[in-house]
Amino acid sequence: MTEQDEKPPFLYVVVCAAGIAADVGRLITAAQERHWHVGVIATPLAMNGFFDTAAVEAQTGRPIRSAWRRPGDPRPFPQPDAVVVAPATFNTINKWAAGIADTLALATLCEVSGLGVPVGVLPCVADALAAHPAYQESLIRLRGTGVRFGYPSSGAPGEEFGWERVLDLIE
Repeated sequence: MTEQDEKPPFLYVVVCAAGIAADVGRLITAAQERHWHVGVIATPLAMNGFFDTAAVEAQTGRPIRSAWRRPGDPRPFPQPDAVVVAPATFNTINKWAAGIADTLALATLCEVSGLGVPVGVLPCVADALAAHPAYQESLIRLRGTGVRFGYPSSGAPGEEFGWERVLDLIE
């Protein structure tokens, strides 16, 4: 196989409903600079104004996925070579660890965990929620499946969120 025959790696970016999600374009830009093709899967709540969906679709050249496709519809994205979840909320992390797949985003995360696909996560969880025992148990459970976590953020104004660094977790 020549270098021209190789397909570029495909990255799923899962976006959750946190205020910091407004800057997800920074992550997409960083991924594209590293030669990833990107498809975005958002939680239903994230689709309700947490980020500029039109700008993200223009940046990736693909529709954002938030709902399941109908039987017979083609897959809009290829299988992922890696997945990042940024920002990852308290709710998403706990449901994922419990195996609850009630949204496309969660079902995707549950599935890729079983396929051995590299997954990097940047939590955005308030300090009070991060202290909850269920959250701590969820982190342990997900780490046990090979999920890699970056430095967490509380989402406080002015706090740095490691958009670009999450890519280091999967490469």
